[in-house]
Amino acid sequence: MLGDILLINDLHKKAAESIMERVLVEKMKKEENDPDYKYVVAISGESGAGKSELSHSLALLLKSQDIRVKVLHADNYYLVPPLLRREWRMTNGIESVGINEYDWVLVNRNIRDFKENRETIMPCIDIIPDQIDKLITDFRKIHLLVIDGLYAINTKDVDLRVFIELTYHETKMSQLMRGKETTDEFRLQVLEREHINVQSLRHKADLLVNRNYDVVEAGKS
Repeated sequence: MLGDILLINDLHKKAAESIMERVLVEKMKKEENDPDYKYVVAISGESGAGKSELSHSLALLLKSQDIRVKVLHADNYYLVPPLLRREWRMTNGIESVGINEYDWVLVNRNIRDFKENRETIMPCIDIIPDQIDKLITDFRKIHLLVIDGLYAINTKDVDLRVFIELTYHETKMSQLMRGKETTDEFRLQVLEREHINVQSLRHKADLLVNRNYDVVEAGKS
């Protein structure tokens, strides 16, 4: 998202290094059968858990390995625009908050365009005016795609799924510093609803980033 604030620290960089090691090994294996294989990583976690920071750190490390990376922020794919979302949620009830708020058809179309080396148009939210812009991307020049977002690991055709275990209760300071949304009673209800939805996807993860930001195999945390 344009205008987003990233709070990258050494923990994000260290976790990204661990994830990169796994990516490089798996990517090489895929390319033994298909030299042009297009690899996809998805990173999920709750609000303020560090999804964007981890994705950005991973992308920079892979770039240093001469792998051209594009980061796809799944929060750009909400069906309801930012300026209307709060009112829409209040009108439709807190139960409307969750996985089905994403435009999965468009998410999957853009991933397919990446896999098939096509130029595509992607949504991109500019958080200063809270409007949705359009970004033209030529995926023929991109080797690897990183998808980050609350529900990113629910995406189809993903090679490696990473789940950050921090909950919104533990990331309040990060949320305040980034200041993307006003914190009030309804916002807390939204965060709790998102918490339930995000945690329901944990079982899909291949790697877990625990509360100390150590990267471990799923099932071994």
